[in-house]
Amino acid sequence: MLSKEVIERLNDQVAKEMFASNLYLSMSSWCYTHRFDGAGAFLFEHAGQESDHAKRLITYLNETDSKLKLQKIKEPESSFESLLDVFTRTYEHELSITKSINELVDFTLSHKDFSTFNFLQWYVAEQHEEEALFRGIVDKIKLVGNSGNSLYLVDQYIKTLIGKS
Repeated sequence: MLSKEVIERLNDQVAKEMFASNLYLSMSSWCYTHRFDGAGAFLFEHAGQESDHAKRLITYLNETDSKLKLQKIKEPESSFESLLDVFTRTYEHELSITKSINELVDFTLSHKDFSTFNFLQWYVAEQHEEEALFRGIVDKIKLVGNSGNSLYLVDQYIKTLIGKS
């Protein structure tokens, strides 16, 4: 049985993952409306992955007979200045999720909840991949600049990342 504090923190993480899903859906829509169809498709798929991350946490809570307490998810931003702005914010958001996961891992270890600690190792590895992925996209957008042709090519590159993350 999980402690009340661990259950509360896992429920908080569910909310963070669902917010990430909604944020990426919002970003996807912005990309589509600005004709960045590759980035739009990529972020749409990534929104589904974030939802899957929440479902994985929910499954763990269910398997441990712990109470799921769904929280109200705040409305994500929907206005962005540029493709670079979208992916810079995405990268920053992933950094905040990594911090949250690390704090959760630290808490479970310090409270000798080795089962949850072990379960969370997947998230630790996933966040490493997420940070590298989004940092790489930001770096490529900065590298090519803001001209139309360059942004078209980077959008096509982002499209190739679908299914690889």
